[in-house]
Amino acid sequence: MAAKIGYTMMCEQTPARQLVKDVATAEQVGFDYAVISDHYFPWLEEMGHSPYAWSVLGAAAQVTRRLPLMTYVTCPIMRYHPAVVAQKAATMGVLSEGRFTLGLGAGENLNEHVTGQGWPSADTRHGMFREAVQIIRELFEGEYVTYRGEFFDVDSAKLFDLPDQPVPLAIAASGGQSGRIAAEHGDALVATDPDSDLVRLFSGEGGRGKPVYGQLAICYDPDAEAAKERAHRLWRWSLAGWKVMAELPAPVNFAASAQTVRPEDVAAKVPCGSDVDAVVEAVRAYADAGFTHVALVQIGHEHQDSFFEWSEKELLPALSNL
Repeated sequence: MAAKIGYTMMCEQTPARQLVKDVATAEQVGFDYAVISDHYFPWLEEMGHSPYAWSVLGAAAQVTRRLPLMTYVTCPIMRYHPAVVAQKAATMGVLSEGRFTLGLGAGENLNEHVTGQGWPSADTRHGMFREAVQIIRELFEGEYVTYRGEFFDVDSAKLFDLPDQPVPLAIAASGGQSGRIAAEHGDALVATDPDSDLVRLFSGEGGRGKPVYGQLAICYDPDAEAAKERAHRLWRWSLAGWKVMAELPAPVNFAASAQTVRPEDVAAKVPCGSDVDAVVEAVRAYADAGFTHVALVQIGHEHQDSFFEWSEKELLPALSNL
C-alpha cells in the first residue's frame, strides 16, 4: 500500500494568513493530510516567520473539510504545560470533527528556553515527557485529574469539551530511548529520517501496525539552480543532526553551525528542481523503511502556488503509483 502524502504548514517560513490559504489549497489539489510545525522561533533569521501554530490550526479546521490535521510536533514539557496542551488538542478535535492528531516530542532548546527555565539534559527531558504524556492521556478521559509527579503537578483539572473519540497521540522519536517511549505511549510514531531500525524498534516494542509519520523537504522550482540556492539559504540549518539541533538556543547559533554547509551539501539531501522521479525515490526510501505517511515541505513560502500546481498535475499522480 502506498504511503499517504501530506502537506506541511511550515510556520517558520510562512505568514499566518498564507498558512491557512495554503492548507485549503492542499486539500483541493489532493494531499492526504496536513501537518504543522509548532515553534517559537524560526531556525534561521532568513526564514522570517513563526506564528502561533494553534491559532493557525483553528482556522485550518474551518477552511478544510476532509483533511486530517496534525502537529509535527508540539513539546508539552516547558513552553506549554501538559494540561494546557490537552485542552488545546481536545478543542482541535472538536473543531475538526475528529480530524486532529496530536504530535508530541521532547522539544528543542530553540523554542523552550523562552520561558527562562533553562534547558534540561536529554534524560531529564524524557522523564518530563513521560509525565506530560500520562497527564494528557488522563485528561482525555474526561474526568477530574489530580497528579503529583517529579516534574509536573495538576490540581483537579477537567476538560469539558472533548471530541467523540480521544485525540490520537503521535510520539516523535530519534533513537532507542525515545523510540521505546513512542511504542509504550503513542498511537503512532513520528521520525524525521527514513530509519528502518527505529521503525523496527517501535514495532517490536508494541507499535506494530500503528502509523509511522515521516517528513521530506523538497525545493520545487523550474530552475534547478534557483531551487538549490533557495534550499541552501533557508534549509542549511538542517544538516547539523538532531543531537546538535536540539541543543542550539537561537537562530544565530543555527546560522553559525551551518557556516561551512555548501549548496551541494543541501541538494544532496533535498530534491531541488522539477524532477518528479527524484522526489518519488526520496519518498520511496521512507516507504521501504516502513513509513505509512510522508509529509512534504516545500521550501520557500513565495513558491507555494507553483508547487501546488506541479503537485496536482505531476507529483501526486506519480506518488500514487509507489
